[in-house]
Amino acid sequence: MRQKTVSIPVVAWLISGIVLVVAMVIIGGITRLTGSGLSITEWNLISGTLPPLSESAWVILFEKYKQFPEYQKLNFGMTLSEFKQIFLWEYQHRLLGRLIGIVFVVPFLYFLYRKMLAPWLVKRLVLILLLGMAQGVMGWVMVMSGLSENPHVSHYRLAAHLTLALLLVGVILWTVADLVAPVQSDSRTRRPAFTLSWLVLGAIMIQIVLGAFVAGLKSGFSYNTWPLMQGEFFPGILSSVSVSGFFENGVAVQFLHRWFAFVALAGIVLLWYKVKQQVWKGRIRQIASLLLLTGIAQVLLGIFTLVLAVPISLGVLHQLVAVVLFSLAVLTVHQLRQPEPVNTGYATSPTHQRV
Repeated sequence: MRQKTVSIPVVAWLISGIVLVVAMVIIGGITRLTGSGLSITEWNLISGTLPPLSESAWVILFEKYKQFPEYQKLNFGMTLSEFKQIFLWEYQHRLLGRLIGIVFVVPFLYFLYRKMLAPWLVKRLVLILLLGMAQGVMGWVMVMSGLSENPHVSHYRLAAHLTLALLLVGVILWTVADLVAPVQSDSRTRRPAFTLSWLVLGAIMIQIVLGAFVAGLKSGFSYNTWPLMQGEFFPGILSSVSVSGFFENGVAVQFLHRWFAFVALAGIVLLWYKVKQQVWKGRIRQIASLLLLTGIAQVLLGIFTLVLAVPISLGVLHQLVAVVLFSLAVLTVHQLRQPEPVNTGYATSPTHQRV
């Protein structure tokens, strides 16, 4: 068994990283819903840190924006004042990305210098840094897909950008859990629901990716009725959609996102039931219950977001709750890695109920 010594400063640093990445996801959602994501047409890692400081600087950036199809096809006639509004959301999104880089790198070097990091933790932190870099690069790759004749970012790249953000949150959260609640044994015997917890985590991830496809294709603004789609369970328009073009079709993607939500929720309910049926108790039952409540809330929130035609507040909240749901699923898998307690005949004793 790998022993881990809890370092409060390291744990606090990692938790602050999770908070910042989640904030990044929230601002990214606002940026997308306000149509701000293509307002900055260059990627200047250093010089782009400062916002325009004069009216002439604003005019220069606005003229650059006018050279691209989003202005020419979608926002033709936009005023400088309107441009400033969408620019500032994308600017905040990128500025927070730079801040996250600093918050990760500087303390990492400090802790490394002070020899406060175990070898296993150094490797994990390097992985986190690489994921953070990949997520930033993918953000620009995503933007580039919209600086073309079709002024919309690729929904595949949008999904990849969000997936990397979730992986970043997941790995950091797993690392924090390793530090504060390490596995108590090297035994390979896992809890009975361990495999199911991975399947549930996978289902939640698939549902979030489908949600990113819906967002990228802007298909949440159509078929704003539930449970039927304009009076049909399976819209007739889908009968002419080819298999190869299924994930290119907004109606098809919305259909999948609607109903796969209940597949994921059924998995969550089954996982909660299996956890509840075990003789052991402790934090895993609490996490499983939170996972169930969050899953139900997320499904209801998704329905309201759809029927109200994706208001910004609900759209962003729906994305935030998705991150919370994913995080709880990660913690559930982590806790179910604990080996199953040996049945000594004293299962009802509080001593034997601890996770």
